[in-house]
Amino acid sequence: MLLSLFLMSFAIGADPLTGGSFADLDRRGKAGEPLTVVFFGASLTWGANATDQAHTSYRAVVADLLAKRYPKAPIRCHDAAIGGTGSQLGIFRVERDVLSRKPDLVFLDFSANDDINSDDPETLGSYEAIVRRLVTEAKVPVVQVAFPFQWNIGRDLLPKMKRRLAHRAIAEAYGSGWGDAVELIVDEVEANRATVAGIWDTDGVHPGDLGYALFAKAAWQGFEKAIADNRVGHAPATMINPATYTTAKRVRLSSLGALPDGWTVGKPHLTSLYYDFQMSRWLDDLVIGSNRQTVVSADGKKNRQPVAIAPLRLRVQAASVVLFGEASPQSGKFRILINGKPALDQHGSNKGKEEFDGNRWGTGTGHLVITAAIGLDPAVPHVVEIVPVFVEDKDQEVRLESICVAGGAATVEIIK
Repeated sequence: MLLSLFLMSFAIGADPLTGGSFADLDRRGKAGEPLTVVFFGASLTWGANATDQAHTSYRAVVADLLAKRYPKAPIRCHDAAIGGTGSQLGIFRVERDVLSRKPDLVFLDFSANDDINSDDPETLGSYEAIVRRLVTEAKVPVVQVAFPFQWNIGRDLLPKMKRRLAHRAIAEAYGSGWGDAVELIVDEVEANRATVAGIWDTDGVHPGDLGYALFAKAAWQGFEKAIADNRVGHAPATMINPATYTTAKRVRLSSLGALPDGWTVGKPHLTSLYYDFQMSRWLDDLVIGSNRQTVVSADGKKNRQPVAIAPLRLRVQAASVVLFGEASPQSGKFRILINGKPALDQHGSNKGKEEFDGNRWGTGTGHLVITAAIGLDPAVPHVVEIVPVFVEDKDQEVRLESICVAGGAATVEIIK
């Protein structure tokens, strides 16, 4: 009997679909073992509009609560939040920005940025794939959090939030904690303990310190309940949502070999509009396509001289293609051709246009994230071309770090 129990426990521990135990994490924390915690998400995780993101954001408040619960444990917390991004980029960031930290606990955002009212299968698949990787690869306890915008507050709105319900179903299926700030804030407002105007005191997207304290309360409730329920992460044998993003690769363009004329390897800027937009934090390098090059004359003066710039042509085999790079004030426009046909921009006021604007943020720098294609046939190769459309009399550029591909073989090669 003892031998059978031993073999059974060994088999469970070796199961690649089994993740981390909240009870074991709690035991380790109380024993004073070091813990690493990663907060993964977007601007609501970073703490936009908090008076001090290091102290009054939701993640900072949760960090303080962890320190109080585990006073003997050295706890190191990592901010892995880029504002204005969702899980479709997140699945390509999880390796570099989360798994590389070797976390003992992860708090996961993205419900709001993926559109809490939508049940779009593409982003439900990318979100679930993140949870799946955390559970099966890192074997780490995960607390999924659902954060609202101002216009999401209303008892009658709760059953209409399809993504909130879908993300909760993922939490149940994967043994994650579930921190629901949407329903908690509805309760607080109905009980006259808070007002919507008091929570969102600057804009309707990002709350102030009171709102982040309530976000933290919900996240902490989800964490404590997962411990009380003795939750253990476990991935279903098959995905609940489309499995496209279970094969996801972020391919650095600088790793693909010789670049076409007008393209060179460079580095991200060290400044940005917002700290969570500072791309030196999120990008390892860039390939930069420019219509000018620096020429040093005989007297040592540096001048920018016009050069011809060729399209960047890639062969991919995947279902989904996302470009990740940096937008700068010098960034110009460009087209993306998929098998010779123009892709259409889906961003803001440029939505539906064939030309993508590389200068997303006006006078400052920040991220550049473009979904170039979804729904491609992953069984066959496709040609992706980035074609600069620069103004001739201006010094312009396009700055890309990686082409992110998912589905099928998920391969990329440069076309010489």
